Amino acid sequence: MWRDLARIGLDPGSGGYRRYAWTGADRDCREWFRAQAEARGLTHETDRNGNQWAWLGDPLAGDAVVTGSHLDSVPDGGAFDGPLGVVSSFAALDELRRRGAEFTKPFAITNFGDEEGARFGLACVGSRLAAGQLTVEGAHRLRDGDGVSLPQAMEAAGHDPDALGPDPERLARIGAFVELHVEQGRALDLSGDPVGVASAIWPHGRWRFDFRGEANHAGTTRLADRRDPMPTYAETVLAARREAELAGGLATFGKVAVEPNGVNAIPSLVRGWLDSRAADQATLDTVVAGVERAAREHAERAGIDLTVVRESFTPVVEFQHALRDELCRLLGRSGPGPSGRAVPVLGTGAGHDAGILSASVPTAMLFVRNPTGISHSPAEHAAEDDCAAGVRALADVLEGLACS
Repeated sequence: MWRDLARIGLDPGSGGYRRYAWTGADRDCREWFRAQAEARGLTHETDRNGNQWAWLGDPLAGDAVVTGSHLDSVPDGGAFDGPLGVVSSFAALDELRRRGAEFTKPFAITNFGDEEGARFGLACVGSRLAAGQLTVEGAHRLRDGDGVSLPQAMEAAGHDPDALGPDPERLARIGAFVELHVEQGRALDLSGDPVGVASAIWPHGRWRFDFRGEANHAGTTRLADRRDPMPTYAETVLAARREAELAGGLATFGKVAVEPNGVNAIPSLVRGWLDSRAADQATLDTVVAGVERAAREHAERAGIDLTVVRESFTPVVEFQHALRDELCRLLGRSGPGPSGRAVPVLGTGAGHDAGILSASVPTAMLFVRNPTGISHSPAEHAAEDDCAAGVRALADVLEGLACS
């Protein structure tokens, strides 16, 4: 499975993946998912929001146990973020069948659409729509860098955009959702454990900073006469690092757009996107307020107009304690286990579909060790032995939740 999937969307120049929503690479990933489902005798369907489901048992019966993740990527992303969870879900089903486990509840594997938000700028679009956290109107306003709207992209890919909307009936039939994911940090590497259980997702969001100045000639305009937004943007990037260090949070300007974007032209607009996260809401508020305050001070001194727009926000997500504790018990480590340690229970600063669904469905997560902690990069990695341990752990959890 891993070899078949690894070729899809791989950019030979960067060595990373470019699997953006509703593109050719996304189509190929969806076809791969369908083939895996059909090869196992599962019933495949695509819901109104473009999320894929592979069902064993009656999906209408209720109290279903669901696992899965996503197959899309960030620009030049790694092979593991998302796909490891989907591949491990199919592998865990294979393991349960090898064990002779009998399912007593409906079971499904899912591939949520557009989790990374690489094309339209909003993460977890598929799960947000299903959970009613993104309105139909909001979805229709989403556009990519070429001005193509989400509905246009979906229609071009053969999906009906008029069907978009909340899916409470489907979510009500799910008794538990467990997502396996490569860890996007080094906590497990430092503790020496191949697998951990998630406790919570940090609050996080994305803010767009528009710095507007005046376009002019780079070779003829005196420095004193310029209204150049680029230095103000640069000062804001440095302020973001400073504010994050002072408050103990995280702040990143990872995307920037410049107009007119000419080497010999002073920009008229510099648009930068801030990603900020923290272990608690108060710290996140402190970081973002500090960054905006510094940006406005620099903009005022330079005669630059500044607009700040919060494009997305997810509050802290505490995974259901009862389900989290059940995962620990099923893994045999609610107390000291074979390794002599309790199963690691980890918080994370990365957002996931499980976090979005947690408001509607009991959710939990498993993490697989990442020896470097690098993610959203071609260098992202998990050892084969650790991936196999993740499959066994997921199979143990699913057997306890869905089988006799």
